Amino acid sequence: MNVCRKMWCRTYQRVMYVAEYFMPWRKAEVIEGADSLLQLPALLKKRGMSAVLVVTDEFLSKNVLPAFLAQMQADGVKYALYDKVVPNPSIACIEDGLKIYKENGCDCVVAVGGGSPMDCAKIIAARAVSKKSVEQMKGLLKIHKKLPPFYAVPTTAGTGSEVTLAAVISNPDKNEKYPINDPSLIPGYVVLDPNLTVGLPPHITSTTGMDALTHAVEAYIGKSNTKGTKKDAIEAVKLIFDNIKVAYHDGGNLEARGNMQRAAMLAGRAFTRAYVGYVHAIGHALGAFYHIPHGLAMSIILPTMLKAYGKSAHKKLAELADLVGIGGKTRAEKATNFIAAIEAMNAEMQIPAKIGGKFAIDEADIPEIVKRADAEANPLYPCPTLFDKKELTAIVYELMDDKVAAND
Repeated sequence: MNVCRKMWCRTYQRVMYVAEYFMPWRKAEVIEGADSLLQLPALLKKRGMSAVLVVTDEFLSKNVLPAFLAQMQADGVKYALYDKVVPNPSIACIEDGLKIYKENGCDCVVAVGGGSPMDCAKIIAARAVSKKSVEQMKGLLKIHKKLPPFYAVPTTAGTGSEVTLAAVISNPDKNEKYPINDPSLIPGYVVLDPNLTVGLPPHITSTTGMDALTHAVEAYIGKSNTKGTKKDAIEAVKLIFDNIKVAYHDGGNLEARGNMQRAAMLAGRAFTRAYVGYVHAIGHALGAFYHIPHGLAMSIILPTMLKAYGKSAHKKLAELADLVGIGGKTRAEKATNFIAAIEAMNAEMQIPAKIGGKFAIDEADIPEIVKRADAEANPLYPCPTLFDKKELTAIVYELMDDKVAAND
């Protein structure tokens, strides 16, 4: 990146870092432990919720939520169900859910699921109190409204959406996927019930877990950390290294499942204040083009991007290596070994090293992919090294299964 643009990006990031101290950050109230979801209806009743919109997808509605919904009825809590959320939720999903919210006089939202139901529910809640359209909320600090009481119930351990200020929305008509960021989107309450993740297939356990690791690592190595985000990121990295392979190989291990849920929450809390980086910028662009699952994209891109950062990330990656017991004689060696450990975890959990198969990158799409990644990341993301479009193009080529030299 040229000097002038780099100076502009770093200045912007510094201003945002200072401004964040004046934003209304909050930590969600956390309810955790096996069967904690079934405690939620009584809590909703105690807090006087007159009608609750439950936002989820059809699979969870049929296979996970029946006991919870039965408990809602038993406790006399009125609810309406919107279970049509799809992966990469669209504006249409949000408007459909909003209609149900209004028709049933709801005053509370409960989101149950992974990142897609969480993101959809957040913007349904935002639309319920704002006259702005979804597209008008795109970007930073566009909502400026207090949301209805919002309870987040993750059924995966990865996105961290249950504690973040972000929601990622798709617009299929424009082949577009973009974030909406505002502190008002941070849920007030989180339910971490490890029983909800026991049935996850191994490949979902692995890729969502690596998504959480990406959040923690990108937050930690960036240049906008606070004492709190460092603490959360460090704890998340340690929990993931200690538990992800156990959860992958032994899906019924409630201790490992619970630890992964906590790690995802901590990583989410870290990156919502300290930001992510180019892993996410490229991953969002690839997701919009090829519908590659977000966690899978993060898993593959993370080690490639950490290598691309080079010396600028060595100090902090070496610190993370020390944290998880990875040795080395120098910072560079420790950083290299830490990246190698991530690659080894991916390999053990059958995550491919490159993006190919049905998600293969079309070379003709690369200029637009890079344009979108650059627009998302610069000037906002405080990455260890700032890359321009040419450098990002080379990284995208490096991710391809059948590599073509970027300069050919």
